Amino acid sequence: MKNIINQKSLSTAIFPLELSQNQQELLSGEALRFLKEIHQEFNEERKQLLLNRADPGKLNMHLKFKDETSKIREADWQVGKCLDDLQDRTVEITGPVDRKMVINGLNSGANVYMADFEDSCSPTWENIIEGQINLYDAVRGNIDYVHPKTGKLYQLNEQIATLMVRPRGLHLEEKNVQIEGENVSASFFDFALFFFHNANYLVNNGRAPYFYLPKLEDHKEAALWNSVFVKAQDILGIPQGTIKATVLLETLPAAFQMDEILYELKEHSAGLNCGRWDYIFSYIKNMHAILASPLPDRSKITMESHFMKSYCQLLVQTCHKRGAFAMGGMAAQIPIKKDLEANEKAMQKVKDDKYREVLAGHDGTWVAHPGLVKLAHDCFKEHMSGNNQINKVINGELNITTQDLLLPPEGSVTEEGIILNIDVGIRYIVAWLLGNGCVPIYNLMEDAATAEISRTQLWHWYHRRTILEDGRVFNHELFDLLELKAIKRIQEDISEEVYLKYGYDKAARIMKTFIKNKELDNFLTNELYKQL
Repeated sequence: MKNIINQKSLSTAIFPLELSQNQQELLSGEALRFLKEIHQEFNEERKQLLLNRADPGKLNMHLKFKDETSKIREADWQVGKCLDDLQDRTVEITGPVDRKMVINGLNSGANVYMADFEDSCSPTWENIIEGQINLYDAVRGNIDYVHPKTGKLYQLNEQIATLMVRPRGLHLEEKNVQIEGENVSASFFDFALFFFHNANYLVNNGRAPYFYLPKLEDHKEAALWNSVFVKAQDILGIPQGTIKATVLLETLPAAFQMDEILYELKEHSAGLNCGRWDYIFSYIKNMHAILASPLPDRSKITMESHFMKSYCQLLVQTCHKRGAFAMGGMAAQIPIKKDLEANEKAMQKVKDDKYREVLAGHDGTWVAHPGLVKLAHDCFKEHMSGNNQINKVINGELNITTQDLLLPPEGSVTEEGIILNIDVGIRYIVAWLLGNGCVPIYNLMEDAATAEISRTQLWHWYHRRTILEDGRVFNHELFDLLELKAIKRIQEDISEEVYLKYGYDKAARIMKTFIKNKELDNFLTNELYKQL
């Protein structure tokens, strides 16, 4: 149920009926006036940029290096410098914004904690608003948490990680807040609340507001964010260039515009990050109509695949040329406590991945679990003598071409690959609709990005009537058969009571709809959000 709240400076804002005292303070008239200014000036441009995005599955002008921006790529320029607390980004840990996770992330021993309102956060109203309150308290060092069952007290250590915040993507809207009858951009909502409440406090204490920007597809979208930053700093009287933002390079069109994206943000830029899982998802979404053969099982698309290796090499080369951080991506493995042999194999995969990144020239990397922080740190410090490698020229002579970035990986599609994708998709949808966007499944940390790979692969395989490794065709009948096997696997893993209580049948129906829809849905979360 919702209630319309009228405010002098805000024509109409729609919120859930009951707001706690903390939530009312967060959504103060001043904060909402700030949000309204951002919304009114930039929302129409945001919507137009979304209309300009590439049509999924059609090879078009978005998938090449642009002639009209060649002067930017050829010119000699550098991004702005970051403060000392963002010079060492050797290990960054990411996670959702619930209170306990915020404390654990800041205490993890990582150099940076990225508080995530996006792929690892199911955007229920409570998750989003309480997450902002948690970050407000964390910025001021006043956050604690008592576990309701164990009574354990969680508090911040004396030494904590530098905080960065990832707002939701430009394609998402916050349906619980409307201004003048229009939904507010989820990106602007997340950014505006955090910035309004915390920017001056951070600056006054020798720090700065740091952000990660997700799912940009064009340098004009980076320019939009830069304009938002300029406006926000101007309103609050904060010096221009104070905000620093790292762009997650996680869409195929953006891979052809790395220089341009850094250039548009320039004094506000803190580099680029290899958002590998969303990048694979974007590759499928943009290439499915023209691929000679479908991509292989998810497990076979590795960072050694030519198109993935090329994208990472180009990112390092581009960032270091511009004096910017080139951040590595996420290893999905998590510690396996009850199986030492399996844990050893998983940790070796993490080591191999982090060694690959540091030797490729990355300045730091991501982990999803505190138990991996030291391992990742040790791998990087073995081959990186300083806080970063920005001044080290790596891949300088490489000429990464359009063909390098588009060359599809080879490999087969198997029954197990299909079953696993259906299985993971169903489990993730259940968790997401219950308010949890970051879920350990089969000893891997799954979030919206990895779930998107599963969904888009299944859609592509199904509509292409892909021939499996064993010669069978992935048609309607085979899908139904393998779906039953995936559901049976889930039912053998959990009780019947849990299966019925938490809506696994509903999630299976949603997953099937996604797969059998004639057109590929742009984003899993857009459709699921309607049901939250």
